[in-house]
Amino acid sequence: MVTFSFIDILLIVLYFSAVVYIGFRSARKEKTETDEYLLAGRSLTLPVFVATLVSTWYGGILGVGEYSYQYGISNWVVFGVPYYFFAVVFAFFLAKKARATNLVTIPDKLFDAYDAKTSLLGALLTFVLVSPAPYVLMLGILVQLIFGISLVASVLISTFLTVCYLYAGGFRSDVNTNIAEFILMFAGFAIILPFSYAKFGGYDFLQRNLPPLHLTWHGGNSLQFIIVWFFIALWTLVDPAFHQRCYAAKDGATAQRGIILSTLCWFFFDFFTSTAGLYARAAMPHLQQPMFSYPMLAEITLPSVAKGMFYIGMLATIMSTLSSLTFIGASTIGNDIVGRLLSNEKKEVRQAAITLWTKIGLVVTAAFAVTLALWIPSAVKLWYVIGTAIIPGLLVPLMASYFDRFKIPASFAFAAMLFGWSMSTVWLVCGQLSGGEYFFSVEPMYPGLFVSVGIWGAGRIFRSRKRP
Repeated sequence: MVTFSFIDILLIVLYFSAVVYIGFRSARKEKTETDEYLLAGRSLTLPVFVATLVSTWYGGILGVGEYSYQYGISNWVVFGVPYYFFAVVFAFFLAKKARATNLVTIPDKLFDAYDAKTSLLGALLTFVLVSPAPYVLMLGILVQLIFGISLVASVLISTFLTVCYLYAGGFRSDVNTNIAEFILMFAGFAIILPFSYAKFGGYDFLQRNLPPLHLTWHGGNSLQFIIVWFFIALWTLVDPAFHQRCYAAKDGATAQRGIILSTLCWFFFDFFTSTAGLYARAAMPHLQQPMFSYPMLAEITLPSVAKGMFYIGMLATIMSTLSSLTFIGASTIGNDIVGRLLSNEKKEVRQAAITLWTKIGLVVTAAFAVTLALWIPSAVKLWYVIGTAIIPGLLVPLMASYFDRFKIPASFAFAAMLFGWSMSTVWLVCGQLSGGEYFFSVEPMYPGLFVSVGIWGAGRIFRSRKRP
C-alpha cells in the first residue's frame, strides 16, 4: 500500500500540467509543412538531440525494476551492455548515412532502396515494433498507484493526456517535452539513492541481504537466455526512434556525436536504476509483484516531497518514451501507408493527407497500444514478444539498404522481411501454446534471423550473377 502527502500529489499534478502545457505551447510554432510536423524542420541541435534520444530510449523503468529485483546486476548485462554496443555501432556506421538520406522514416528508406511493396510491409512491421504498449501499461500502473483508480481508467486517462498535445504540435511537442523529462528522470533517481544509503547502508548491506546470484553477471539465468537478449538488442539498429532522431538532426555529425553522448548518459542512468533495484530486493525480499519494486522502495525510504519528485522521475521516464513511440506509430500510418498510397497525387494534396492521417494515426496507435497492454500485462514480456517477432523481419533488409555492396534485389528483400518475420512469429506462437517449450529448445528469434540471412545470401548470389 502506498501513501502520498498532499504536497506529493500536488507536485505530480503540476508535473502532468507542465508536460501538457509545454506540448501545447510547442504547437504555436507548428507550420503546415510535413517536415515541420514530422521532424521539427530537421533542426535538432546536439543538446536537444541528446535529451530527446536519452529520454525516448529509456522508458521501461518499471520493467527494469522488475528485472533487477529478480536477477540483480545482470540487469546491466541484459538491458545495458548490448544496447551500448549496438548504439555505438549505429553511431559510427549508420548515423551519418541516415541523416544524409534526407528521408523521414524507415519505410521511406526501404522504398528508396527497394520498392513500394517492401516499404508497405516494412511499415506494418514498424508499426508493431514501435507500439508503446509496455509504456502505456507502466504509466497506467503508476497512475493507478498514485490516484487509486482502476488500471483501465488509469491507462485511458494517461494515454489521452499524451495524445492530445502530440495531436496539436507533432514532433516538436514531443521533443520539447522530452527535454524537460530528461532532466526530471535523472533528478528522480538521483534522489532515491542517497536516501537508501542513509537508511540501509552501502555495499555491505547489499552483500549481506541479497541472494548470491544477484551479484553475478548472469543472475542465475541460462547462457541462451542471456544471448537472446543480446539479439533482441539488435532492436537498436532498426529502432525507428534512432532513425527518426537522425533524420531530424541538424546534420550528420550532430547525430553521430549525439548517440555517443547518449550512450554515456544511459550508462550512468543504468547505474542509478540497477542500484535502486538491488536496494529494493535487499530491503524487501518477499515482494509479491517485482514490477512495483521502485514504488515500494520509495514507500519505505523517502519522505514527503522527495517521494513526489521520485515518482515524477519515473513518470517522466515512461512518458517521454510513450509520446515518442506513439508519434512514430502515427507517422507510420500517415507518411508510410497513406502517403505511399497517395504517391501519385500532387505534393500539396499528399502533404495535407499525411498530416491529417498522422493525427488520425495517433488515435489508432494509442488504441492498439492500450489493447495490447491490457492483453499482456507485463512490460518485460511485451518487449520480448514484440522484439522476437519483428526484428528478424526488419533487420537484414534495412541494414543492407544503407550499404550498396550489401543490397539485394527488391523481391529478395521482401521475401527476407516476410519469411524472417513469419518464421519467428510462428515459432513463438507454437512455443507459447505448448507452455513456453520451443522446438528443439531454440529461441524463436534465431530461426527467423537464419531464414532472413539465408534469403539475403541468395539475393546476393542472384545479384552478382546478373551483373555483367
